[in-house]
Amino acid sequence: MWRKLKRLGVAQLADGVVALPADARTREYLEWLADEIIEGGGTAGIWIARPASLAQERELASSMAEARAAEYRALAEEATPVADLTENARLSAARRLRAELRRITRRDYSPHLSMNGRAARSRRCCIPPQPTLPRRADRRSGPPATTSTSTGPPVPD
Repeated sequence: MWRKLKRLGVAQLADGVVALPADARTREYLEWLADEIIEGGGTAGIWIARPASLAQERELASSMAEARAAEYRALAEEATPVADLTENARLSAARRLRAELRRITRRDYSPHLSMNGRAARSRRCCIPPQPTLPRRADRRSGPPATTSTSTGPPVPD
């Protein structure tokens, strides 16, 4: 269960006590998790609470934002050597890095991270250079030998 909560981006306040922003998405997900725990014979409940002070709220938001920022930094560091890989390895790594970027973005409740460029830099480093096709004038003259269809094998012209 803890892994599922971590995937959601919770901040652990104490043993068995986690915090998330109060929005419909997180509440629904927590309700699903609570139902899963109860179906498994456990005890679960969702309590809606507010920090006692604005300072506590800012501290909690800041710690959650820093946790996501650390994940973006780690992803950017992991992506740095990807450019030196072979094309197939680079494409495979890019798919894996993009998937991780999506997971981080889903648990990123701090819009300022995107605005200051951390997310944008992470996205850029996860996208490998696209192969360039030769210009039309550089291609051999004449029609292609086969035509591909999405419903079957190549068909000769």
